[in-house]
Amino acid sequence: MNYLITGGTGLVGKRLTEILLENGHTVSILSRSKRKNSRVKYFQWDLKNETIEMEALVGVDCLIHLAGAGIADKKWTKKRKQEIIESRVEPLKFLAEKFNETGNPPKVIVSASAIGIYGFDTGDKLLTEVHESGQDYISNVVVLWERAVEEFAEQTHARQVKLRIGIVLDKNGGALPQLALPVKLGVGSPIGDGHQWMSWIHIEDLCQLFYTASVSESFKDSYNAVSPNPAQNKEIVKHLGEVLHRPIWAPNVPKWVLKTLLQERAQLVLGGNKVSSVKVEAAGYQFIYSDLKDALKEIYTTK
Repeated sequence: MNYLITGGTGLVGKRLTEILLENGHTVSILSRSKRKNSRVKYFQWDLKNETIEMEALVGVDCLIHLAGAGIADKKWTKKRKQEIIESRVEPLKFLAEKFNETGNPPKVIVSASAIGIYGFDTGDKLLTEVHESGQDYISNVVVLWERAVEEFAEQTHARQVKLRIGIVLDKNGGALPQLALPVKLGVGSPIGDGHQWMSWIHIEDLCQLFYTASVSESFKDSYNAVSPNPAQNKEIVKHLGEVLHRPIWAPNVPKWVLKTLLQERAQLVLGGNKVSSVKVEAAGYQFIYSDLKDALKEIYTTK
């Protein structure tokens, strides 16, 4: 198959590209700058000026949509909030139009989404894909994001899959390095009361899931991309201490400290979701890492 990836130079995109190449597929990546790679084709696009190298759209079987401005990277100003939404939605509107100009749109789109759709803090309730969306800012972001995927599919007649991603475990990026750093320094501790649920997924499982969803006709619509065993924040910190051989002795980080430092973004770490993986398993995906401690051991003990 011929794959085209938006956001292909990020954490997930890099590993997913390797998996696709290992399985004999062709990969093209949309980039804002010129790049050279003997194994991957890079094509330039500029959403602001609505330009793209049309060659990128020729013969594409599957579009993987990973593009999106970082949610936790910067302060949530009004401008930044709009940028977070537009960076996820506008690429699909643009690509739907351009693909239809070619007369040969992709057969399938597999897009990143997020479990944040359910609300920033849903307590101990086990959530499935049928649960309603929340009412906060992040929920709204994901609702608009998924709607853009659905509209792309309607316009191109592509099979569409939306993977609602939890906390991605990888030592090179995402939330894990930030959780692990205090533990490595010997001052690791739970955040807030430590009871907030963190539905996680090892990066290898996530990338394999993207691949499986792209080639398996049984995948359609929305799926929670999380491991079968969500954990509370205090459990993750405890296991990090065990894997990194560091004591967990410091008092919990008070909520007011995080609210002062992060303001509205504090909800990203003080809230949580307990999310079910039953639907994705029923579709045929078998997790490589379903145990949290095993996942952390692989991440921190494998070169």
